[in-house]
Amino acid sequence: MTVYVDPARHPYGRMMMCHMMADSTEELLAMADKIGVARKWIQKAGSVYEHFDIAKAKREEAVRLGAIEVSAMDLGRLIRWHSGRGPKPAFVPEAKP
Repeated sequence: MTVYVDPARHPYGRMMMCHMMADSTEELLAMADKIGVARKWIQKAGSVYEHFDIAKAKREEAVRLGAIEVSAMDLGRLIRWHSGRGPKPAFVPEAKP
């Protein structure tokens, strides 16, 4: 499962939020299920911008379960790659056979 999280730095009430993206919708939803984030909170579903905004505690859980920590700039690189406008980012692991 390849899921990515950027640094938690967006205030929302008393929480700090971050973005969680993945290489596929299935991977993104599977991680959301594992960390207890309701699927209805998905944002920009079906687009290259598809993501969840998650709280810092959920981010820590996602990392514990294998999410890759990346910068906000890296998420931009991921979006460009998924849209066909850029090269595959170095942090994206090779596909497993």
